[in-house]
Amino acid sequence: MQYNKLPHSTLEVSQICLGTMTFGVQNSEQDAFRQLDFALERGVNFIDTAEMYPVPPSPQTQGATEQHIGNWLKHSGKREKVVLATKVAGPRNMPHIRDNMKLDRRNIHLAIDDSLRRLQTDYVDLYQIHWPQRQTNCFGQLNYPYPTEQEEVTLVETLEALAELIKAGKVRYIGVSNETPWGVMTLLRLAEKHELPRIVSIQNPYNLLNRSFEVGLSEISHYEGVQLLAYSPLAFGTLSGKYLDGQRPEGARCSLFERFVRYFTPQGIEATAAYVNLAREHGLDPAQMALAFVNQRPFVASNIIGATTIEQLESNINSLDVVLTDELLQGLQEIGTTYSNPCP
Repeated sequence: MQYNKLPHSTLEVSQICLGTMTFGVQNSEQDAFRQLDFALERGVNFIDTAEMYPVPPSPQTQGATEQHIGNWLKHSGKREKVVLATKVAGPRNMPHIRDNMKLDRRNIHLAIDDSLRRLQTDYVDLYQIHWPQRQTNCFGQLNYPYPTEQEEVTLVETLEALAELIKAGKVRYIGVSNETPWGVMTLLRLAEKHELPRIVSIQNPYNLLNRSFEVGLSEISHYEGVQLLAYSPLAFGTLSGKYLDGQRPEGARCSLFERFVRYFTPQGIEATAAYVNLAREHGLDPAQMALAFVNQRPFVASNIIGATTIEQLESNINSLDVVLTDELLQGLQEIGTTYSNPCP
């Protein structure tokens, strides 16, 4: 396993991070325990979750993911062996989480206390804003909305609330997710101006079908040291090729939940087929090739993988051993030019 130190922090995270949003729906607590044990045995020290999980979100299951992880932490006694990350949900119509959800002091304090209780720990290593307070483009949304009303909660107020959590010892470092170049730079500027905590990471989608991070955010990552925790590196599993030709394997996420359509655009399907064929021409597993591409990007601190079986988890971790030759990289570049960012 490879480990990377997040700039502006003391956190050293494994190149592969175990994503857990399937715990509580597709995976039982027993499955979760097995995955966590296996991941640690293979050198993974980084676990990512969120108060909103599991996905798809529902009032019946909300919080189950953190509960499964918390029970494992208590059972295994391995809290000090992992870098634990979770997230506070931003504004959305989710009254089952909290009424009047905002990224203000009240909501942030309530959120961390609930997460710590479920996780059965007194601190998290990385606390992330799951999505911005303001209206913006995230989760595949295009066409900037040009909001006319000023946000009720300012970025400074959010940073001040997070600073209180750090001061109280409940959080070590903070990060963002589903954020934009403007948001990252503004948060960095405000932190410096008001002597508030600096964000140390950004968790955004990044894969062969969605390389939006490379436009703007990768430059910020390089110069400001806010590295990427890449989620959806397999584009909901589509880059494995298992959904091509209309296939819907039993038990797979996109077979179970029709809401996951982001990577099924006509151009996205054509690009997926091209990437899968390229991998097979080079004798590689398509999923491992797609993960290896993300693993080896200079701005990626950790690649967040999710799996529903131990076999998938093992294969995903083994992507660290995949060598992308110059010829293969050239082929990836050609496909990326033909199908330019088909599923942003």
